[in-house]
Amino acid sequence: MVPDIREAPATGRQWFQDSGDAMTETETENLSSLIGDIYDAAFDPALWPAILAEIVRFVGGQAGGLLTKDSVSRISTVHFETGVDPHHTDVYVKTYSKCDPMTPLRYFDIGQVASTDDLISYDEFRRGRFYLEWVKPQRWVDSASIVLEKSETNFAYFSVIRDAKTGMVDAATRRRMRLIAPHVRRAVLIGRSIDLKTVQAKQLADALDGLSLGLFLVDATGRMVHTNAAGQAILGAGDYLKKVAGRLCASDPRVNQTLHKAFAAAAEGDAAVGTQGIAVPLVAHDGARHVAHVLPLTRSIGRRVARDAVAAVFVRKAALDAPAAPEIIARTYRLTPTELRVLLTIVEVGGVPETADTLGIADSTVKTHLSNVYAKTGTRRQTDLVRLVAGFANPLRK
Repeated sequence: MVPDIREAPATGRQWFQDSGDAMTETETENLSSLIGDIYDAAFDPALWPAILAEIVRFVGGQAGGLLTKDSVSRISTVHFETGVDPHHTDVYVKTYSKCDPMTPLRYFDIGQVASTDDLISYDEFRRGRFYLEWVKPQRWVDSASIVLEKSETNFAYFSVIRDAKTGMVDAATRRRMRLIAPHVRRAVLIGRSIDLKTVQAKQLADALDGLSLGLFLVDATGRMVHTNAAGQAILGAGDYLKKVAGRLCASDPRVNQTLHKAFAAAAEGDAAVGTQGIAVPLVAHDGARHVAHVLPLTRSIGRRVARDAVAAVFVRKAALDAPAAPEIIARTYRLTPTELRVLLTIVEVGGVPETADTLGIADSTVKTHLSNVYAKTGTRRQTDLVRLVAGFANPLRK
C-alpha cells in the first residue's frame, strides 16, 4: 500500500497517513518538532491556527479547532480553528452549536478520544439537523474529539474533522490523537495561566513572579533555576515540597521519583511527559491536596527567563474533584450517552418538542429514548426525572 503523504506548506513536515499504527523515523522526528511548536503557541496565541493545521494533518483530518462548550446552554465558543470556512464557523456558533453531538463529551475522561458514534448513534446523527444542514454540505463524515479540561459549567475540547476521502475515525486516528492531546492540553492550561500577549520578553520574569500559584523552573536534575514568590512560600512551609541541595523535591518518595522522571524526559524533548499525564498529586501533612502540573519548556520560557530550565512546575491547591452528577446517573442506570443526553435536556429545557429542537432530532426519536430512560430508571413522568436528577445533586455544591 502506497502511503498518502501530506506535506504541511508552512513547515515542510511530512506525515504518512496509512492504516498502520507505527510511525516512521521521519514522523517521529517531526512529531518532536511539532510538540515544541505547540508549547510556543502557549506563549504566542497567534501561532495556534497554523499549528492546529499541522496537528490536523498529523492526526489525519481536514479541519479542527479548540473550543469550549457551556454545559447548560450548549453554546460553543470557537477559540481557534483551521480548515473551516469563516461563514460556516459563524453559523455554527450562532445556530448549530446547540444541536451538535458534543454535549455528552463532557462525561468522558480527560484524554479519552471520542468519535461521533461514541457520542450518538451514527444513524441518528445522520438524520439530525446538525448533520443535514452543517456537516453534510461541507462533505465531512466524522470527527475525533478529546476533552482538555472540564468543570461543572463548561468544558474545553479539541476536535479533528475527517471527510469522506479519509473516512471514519479509526484506530490510527485515535492513537495519534492520544499522542498529541496531552501537549495541546498542557499548552492550553499554561496559556490560560500566563497571558503573554501583552507581556514583552524582558517582563516575563516579573509576570511569573506575579502569579498566585507556585511556579518552579527546573533543569533536567530538578535544580531550581527560578522560583516565584508563591513557590518560595511553598518551600518555606517545608511540607509536601522542599528544597534539597538546590533541587525541587517532593516529601513523598514515590511522588518525588515521578517528578524527577518528568524533568529528565523534558530535557530530551520526550513525549513521555505527556503520555504519563501532566498532573502529579501532592498531599500535605494536614491532608490538604495539591496538584503539580509539569510543562516541558525546552523551546519556550526556559530560553526567556532561565537558560538552563527544561521544565516548569505549576503548583496549586486541588479543587474538589467528585464525579459529576450526570456521570453517576449514567453509571447507576446504565444509560447510553444518547439516553443521558435526552434525560438532561428534558430536565433542563422541558418537554419532547423543546428537547427535539434543542438536540436537532425528531420528536419520535426523543420519545424512543425517553421511553428507555423511564424503563431503566423506574420512572413514569418527566417530573419524576426532575426529582431523580435533583436527588443526585452534589450536597457540597454552593
